[in-house]
Amino acid sequence: VDGTQINNEIFIHMPLLQKFNFYIHTGSYRNDSIRLSSDEIRQTFANIGYPHMDCIRYDLPHIARCHVFSLPFMFENFEFLGNSFPSIVFGRVTHLSVYDKVPFEHEFFVRLARHFPSLKELSVINRMSQSNMSDQLNSQETQSFPPIEYPYLTSLSLVYANIDYVDQLLNQEKIVLPCLTKLEVDYDYLTSVTNNFTRDATRLNCAKKRFEHYNGNNLSHGDFKLNL
Repeated sequence: VDGTQINNEIFIHMPLLQKFNFYIHTGSYRNDSIRLSSDEIRQTFANIGYPHMDCIRYDLPHIARCHVFSLPFMFENFEFLGNSFPSIVFGRVTHLSVYDKVPFEHEFFVRLARHFPSLKELSVINRMSQSNMSDQLNSQETQSFPPIEYPYLTSLSLVYANIDYVDQLLNQEKIVLPCLTKLEVDYDYLTSVTNNFTRDATRLNCAKKRFEHYNGNNLSHGDFKLNL
């Protein structure tokens, strides 16, 4: 989607339109011969009188994803955000899914908390393990960095996430989730990360939570009972 297409398919049919807030997310099979760069997409919107917008592109192995949106961002949902995103505060976004084919490292979650301060629901979709550098940060330098806080997050889905992200997001020494009440997670990952529900570092983020855990295609429900 670009400004030329928006103008031809929407604006020319609404001659009295004075304000247009938009968020458009597309995913299509890659075709490098017709692909526009992010700067080229921004220019097409400037050409039709909408310079206050931004564009995020992700070129995955087989699919190109593109987000175009007006500024300030006025919507509550943002889907399939990747590692790279602009330094914009998405203050209205309460529901977010993040997805990429490369790992989400510690710094990504720092930026996420800073630029999405109102998150209530987060879904992490990433099968890639975090890097050794991130592991070193986790094991050796945790005390030098204050934990990241997501103060309003009530629902967290890790069903399609590598076990590294289960550890990252449930370990209170790395991330604090004071309002978390619902967790969707692979049961084997959950028992491993919590050391069969006895690990002290996961106590705060796991205590008194309603959880949904997956074994293969089966979904079960329950409450955390940590033996500490």
